[in-house]
Amino acid sequence: MRIISLQHGTKEQIEQAARLLVGGFRENWPKAWPDLPTALAEVEECLSPERICRAVLDEQGRVLGWIGAIPQYKGRVWELHPVVVDGSHRRRGIGTMLVRDLEEQVRRRGGLTLYAASDDENGMTSLAGVDLYDRLFDRLQNIQNLKGHPYEFYQKLGFQIIGVIPDANGFGKPDILLAKRVALGQ
Repeated sequence: MRIISLQHGTKEQIEQAARLLVGGFRENWPKAWPDLPTALAEVEECLSPERICRAVLDEQGRVLGWIGAIPQYKGRVWELHPVVVDGSHRRRGIGTMLVRDLEEQVRRRGGLTLYAASDDENGMTSLAGVDLYDRLFDRLQNIQNLKGHPYEFYQKLGFQIIGVIPDANGFGKPDILLAKRVALGQ
């Protein structure tokens, strides 16, 4: 396996990346990229020069997973968006490889912080289905992963939950915010 800048990928690799978005988000976030045209539009947007867009390829050059990042706050903070790994290749370290590589890319561009926003639209955590304005800090401190929500993946990589946007996707459907410092300030 090797990591490349998807901005230098082939047309077929870009289409593979789009297909991964559709398939990878279908079960838990079906409205994110419901079809190939919307996914292709997302990939094309991620390929813009000011962004970071990286992919893991297998020995045949097929995209097994990819990750993107958007600069914020004059490049001091970057939003991780999106990350996806082919379903048949999950739990093999590809997601970790992509995030670690992205951290290095962000550092090289002078970034200090990397953050991710991870929706809970279908009751995957104890933060869903409740009024988060009632005892918010207690609920955050005692969050439980009920159905394999990816916040724990980010935590294993050193990210911390820094907040939540209640009702981001409708009542009781929050967006969980996680962040990690990737470089020391100067």
